[in-house]
Amino acid sequence: MASANSEIERLLADDFFKRYPGEAADYLVSISSREAGDILSRIAPRICSQAFGRLPGTIALDILSETEPATAGALLPYLAPVQAVALLDGLGPSRREVVLRHMSAVEAAELRRLLDYPPESAGRLRDPRIAVFGATTSVRDALERMRATHRGRSIFNLFVVDGAGRLVGAVPLFQAALADPEATLDSLVQGPPARVSAFATRAEVVEVMHRSKLTSLAVVGNGEAPIGVLQLNQLMPEFEEEYSADLVSVTGAGRDEGALSSAGFAVRKRLPWLLINLGTAFLAAAVVGLFENTIARFTALAVLLPVVAGQSGNSGSQALAVVLRGLALREITLHYWPRVAVKELTAGVLNGIGVGVVTCAGVYLWSRSVGLVLVIGAAMVLSMAMAGLAGAVIPILLTALGKDPAQSSSILLTTVTDVVGFFSFLGLATLLSTLI
Repeated sequence: MASANSEIERLLADDFFKRYPGEAADYLVSISSREAGDILSRIAPRICSQAFGRLPGTIALDILSETEPATAGALLPYLAPVQAVALLDGLGPSRREVVLRHMSAVEAAELRRLLDYPPESAGRLRDPRIAVFGATTSVRDALERMRATHRGRSIFNLFVVDGAGRLVGAVPLFQAALADPEATLDSLVQGPPARVSAFATRAEVVEVMHRSKLTSLAVVGNGEAPIGVLQLNQLMPEFEEEYSADLVSVTGAGRDEGALSSAGFAVRKRLPWLLINLGTAFLAAAVVGLFENTIARFTALAVLLPVVAGQSGNSGSQALAVVLRGLALREITLHYWPRVAVKELTAGVLNGIGVGVVTCAGVYLWSRSVGLVLVIGAAMVLSMAMAGLAGAVIPILLTALGKDPAQSSSILLTTVTDVVGFFSFLGLATLLSTLI
């Protein structure tokens, strides 16, 4: 009777994972890694892979570490190769070899070849299951082969090679489906083939896909022979994870810190940057201290000081975000820094004038002081212009120095905007004190 109940539970679990992979993934997240590993060992790998493939990378790795090697070896081949390789990387050399020994020789050899490429290269990220056809293959034969060998997979392009195995081009699947069945694939190829080397970086892959408006991209090895394909829908989680890590690091937190990381780990990653930020805050305070007498004479300056600093900080942050995105997507390179700097400086001046006009009107209605209006208007334009320039130059300069621009740009920018904002406002107030 107990065995019958166990079989019923297994069948119900199989049905749940097959019908509701999203809910099954949520359930795996809610339980311990060991419990999740036990569940995966009782479900067919083909069925549980749909739910397992939806898990965040760190949680999937934790579960895989608690799973029997035989279960892990049976499960990984059903995942996208980029995900399987990332998980194998995280297991460590000894555990990785044990898991690979529980795969078929062909599957293990393919994953080992992927592991030989640099971590962030196209060769590591590629899916080796590429749809490659000879140039003289007919559309009818190509589609029949696709139905027989690629059923259940997301295929966007058929890649065409010449007699020597070199990539000739790609034919969109929808175009092949609508073409004359007797037409050869080479007659449907348009333009030179878009491809990347197996050693191309992640940033280069993004650049080519963005420039060519592609949903899939061939990866070529020696002799221009296609050795895999990069699918945009599979790479998006990888890109999102990296860009979200950049977003976290902009605040000074660690790129590898997660929401469930321990408090001690968070302190080790954050405290050094908080101390650096404290030092820059004292620098800004020292600038204010230089004008202590001026502030004592005109208390209205203390009221308006945060307005200037806040607007310049916002202006600089906008420029910083645009430039960081441009660097990440390879939209700009170091060669373009003068053009970017001039653009952000100009935008800062124009935005400063627009914001300054509104600020001056409000300050005049509040204080009735023409001198105070002149001071805050000029300071607003100057500080926002310099903030825009700093927001553009700082990340480019850090990149040129070989540093991660996302890690420390915001702290340096805050220092610049506070110092420039305080100095321009209080300095002008000191120079024009007779008018206030």
